[in-house]
Amino acid sequence: MNQPAAVPALRVRDLCKTYDGGVQALKGISLEVAAGDFHALLGPNGAGKSTLIGIVSSLVNKTSGTVEVFGIDLDVDRSGAMRQIGLVPQEFNFNMFEKPLDICVNYAGFYGFSRAEALARAEEELRRAQLWEKAHATARALSGGMKRRLMIARAMMTRPRLLILDEPTAGVDIEIRRGMWKTLQDINAAGTTIILTTHYLEEAESLCRDLAIIDHGRIVERGPMKTLLAKLDVEGFLFDIDGALPHALPQIEGAHLIARDAQTLDLDMPRAMDLNRVFAAFAAAGIRVRSMRTKSNRLEELFVRLIESDEGDGAAGSHDPEPQDATEAQEGRA
Repeated sequence: MNQPAAVPALRVRDLCKTYDGGVQALKGISLEVAAGDFHALLGPNGAGKSTLIGIVSSLVNKTSGTVEVFGIDLDVDRSGAMRQIGLVPQEFNFNMFEKPLDICVNYAGFYGFSRAEALARAEEELRRAQLWEKAHATARALSGGMKRRLMIARAMMTRPRLLILDEPTAGVDIEIRRGMWKTLQDINAAGTTIILTTHYLEEAESLCRDLAIIDHGRIVERGPMKTLLAKLDVEGFLFDIDGALPHALPQIEGAHLIARDAQTLDLDMPRAMDLNRVFAAFAAAGIRVRSMRTKSNRLEELFVRLIESDEGDGAAGSHDPEPQDATEAQEGRA
């Protein structure tokens, strides 16, 4: 007998958002995040990430399309869908004069938990966030990294099945960031699905199993991290050129060659390709190489390549006027 397909943690279909003034922030996005996944959502500033998160977390009104959280349609049962979600926004949005313990307990109270249960959960989450010793300090006295961890602890008070983090490690140093990675890995290992937006591509590569890259309000690439990185089974070189570049660069079958500037050529080629083919093509085109060096070819190269290839598809001025974080939409849903 065939087993029923697992319900995804998040299913978005043909999601559109047009802000006042006619600017399209999302242009028919479709995305699925499997239950238990650790999923990255990447894109440049203004690409639509925070708008997407705002809609999923019910802080921004969509124009059209559907959103389901563990099979619960946002339009049919908004409260039921929201009970599945924990949100960690970019900006600190707790009372800086409250104690971390009170911040967590009061948050749980909004969801109907008794004080006794809220206190027990607060201790558990603050200990996991390595903040229990600061439970009775004022939040304003915490370091930036501690405040970030407090945001995660607060979001986990309701035991959400889906945790959404919008730039959770922004502005913290490498040591603190890696400590937060361990916390998030533990949360995911315990069964919570995580969606992470980040500008640290190393972070996405280290933590996430799947990713989607969004630009100009569209998904330009998505899939398993390993599959997408396999596309980068290439050698990357930068060539410093002696003299002027020809009007037309040589076409090298299987390779991708562009002029980074008037004196530098940027080449991606399969690892199996013989460099002698490249130098022969350069010689035939009258290109004289002064020096060459390798370049990085991991997630950053994939990201940059996809965004650059998408630039021609996005109309000028079509970038998302999204707020810096989804919580800004609480003042009035767009």
